[in-house]
Amino acid sequence: MCRSIKTLRPPATEEVTDDDIRAAALQYVRKVSGFRRPAAHNQAVFDRAVEEVTRATVALLADLEVRGTRSRA
Repeated sequence: MCRSIKTLRPPATEEVTDDDIRAAALQYVRKVSGFRRPAAHNQAVFDRAVEEVTRATVALLADLEVRGTRSRA
């Protein structure tokens, strides 16, 4: 769907920054909404969607168990 969104889990990516996660969320919201930059009257809802997708991505990455990788705990 979004070819410019990179995989953010090991082993594909060892170190993921907050900027990486937010950039992926932004690309996703842009793709789904069809807007690269929303009009002023849609800016708040666009920004809210990016933040919600960012939070969901952080939770997903924190809870994933990937076979073949060792726990860092």
